[in-house]
Amino acid sequence: MRTLTRRTLGTAALALPLALAACGRSAVDSQEAATSRGPISIWVSTNEQELAWGKAVSEAWNAEHEHEPVTLQEIPAGSSSEEAITAAIVAGTTPDLIFNISPAALPDWVRAGGLVDLTTFEGGRRHIEERGGTRARNYAEDEGKGGYYQLPWKSNPVMLMYNRKIFADAGLDAETPDLDTFDKLLDASRQIVSSGAAGSAIWPSPTSDFYQPWSDFYPLYLAQTGGTRLIEDGSATFDSPDGLAVARMWRSMYDEELAPREQSTDDAMTTGATAMQLAGPYAIATYKDAIDYGFMPVPTAEGIAAEKTITFADSKNVSLCSTSTNRLTAWEFLTFATDEKWDGELLELTGQMPLRQDLASVYPDYFAKNPDYTSFADQADRVADVPYVSGGIEIWQRFRDAYSGAVIFGTDSVEQGLEDVAHQIDALIKE
Repeated sequence: MRTLTRRTLGTAALALPLALAACGRSAVDSQEAATSRGPISIWVSTNEQELAWGKAVSEAWNAEHEHEPVTLQEIPAGSSSEEAITAAIVAGTTPDLIFNISPAALPDWVRAGGLVDLTTFEGGRRHIEERGGTRARNYAEDEGKGGYYQLPWKSNPVMLMYNRKIFADAGLDAETPDLDTFDKLLDASRQIVSSGAAGSAIWPSPTSDFYQPWSDFYPLYLAQTGGTRLIEDGSATFDSPDGLAVARMWRSMYDEELAPREQSTDDAMTTGATAMQLAGPYAIATYKDAIDYGFMPVPTAEGIAAEKTITFADSKNVSLCSTSTNRLTAWEFLTFATDEKWDGELLELTGQMPLRQDLASVYPDYFAKNPDYTSFADQADRVADVPYVSGGIEIWQRFRDAYSGAVIFGTDSVEQGLEDVAHQIDALIKE
C-alpha cells in the first residue's frame, strides 16, 4: 500500500489568508520582480527519483545561465507538503518555484496572495495550454476561463492493481480479468477471500486523513459519473445515485470483511495479505521485483469501456511564489523544465505521467521499452482532478470523516452519511 506522511490541515488552510495579511509580505515590488533576472531557488519533493530529476534539470540550466543559477532544495520536513508550504507562505519564506503543488490546497494559497498568475508572463497561457491541451483549463481560475496560478505538471492516474498469483490461486483469470462492474469486483473479492488465496481482497487505508478518498471513493466516483468532481457549480455532487452506488459498493466490501477496517502494519501487497489496491504508475517501481502484477481500469456500477473510463489524476503541479524577486528568471526556468525534453526525463526517472497531450505518441521509445506504463499513458488522457475551490482541505476532511462513519465503520447509514456531509460542505462553500 502507498505510504504517505501527511495529516489534516483542517481549518488552518481556511485561516491562512488572515494569518498572511498580518505578516506583512508586501515588501516585494511585483512590477519590478516581473522583469528581474537573477538567482532563484526551487523546492521539489523528497522522493528520490524526483530529486534526481530536479538535480539534472538544475545542472543543465546552470551550465548555460551563470548569472541566473538555480538552487535546489527539498520541501521542508513536516507532517505534509501542504502544511510545509502553508507555513512558508505565512512566514514569507517560500522559494521562487515549488514543483509539488497540491491542487486541493492551491486556491487558498492564491486567495492568500502567496502565488503569481503565470499568464502575466508573455506566452504564459500559450505554453500551459499547448503543453496540456484543453484539460489544462481544469487548473485555471474562474472555471477554466481565468489565470493560471499552477502549471499542470504531472499525474499519477489511478487504476486497479492486482496480484496475478493470488488471482490464479483463487481460480480467477490472472491475465485478462473482467472486473469492470461493481458486482464483478465484489464476486471476485468474495472468491479471493473464501478460497484462502489472500486474507483480504483489497485494502485501502481506513485512516481519517483528508486525502484518503483519493485512494478509494473518488477514482470510482469519477469513473461512475464520467468525470463529475466532488463539487460542481458551487455545490456538492456526491449525494446522488452515482455517489450512493460507489459508497454502497465499498460498504459491502467492509461489511463482508473483504476489506479490513484496520490499517496495515506493513505493505499488504508485497506480503500477499491483499490481492488488489488502487494505485498509480508509481506502484510499478515499488512492486516490480516483489510481485507479479497487472493493472485494469477502475470499475463502475454497470461497466464502462476501458477507453472511456475516467479516473483520478492525482496530479502535482508547479507554482511561482509571490516572494520571488527574480520572476522572469523563474518563469523562464519553469518553461525550460517543462519542455518536451525535460518532461521526457521526468517520465524516464520517475515513471510519472507529465500532463502533456498525446503522451504515448510524444515518447514512443520510452513506452516501447517500458510496456507496463503504457496503460497509464493511455489512461492519462482521461483523468479528472479535485475541484478548484477555496477551503478544499477542510471540505475533503469533512467528506472523509462522514465516509469513514457511514462506509468503513458502519456507524451511520450510507444515505444519511452522504446527505449530512453534502449539507455541511454546501454550507462551507457559501461561507
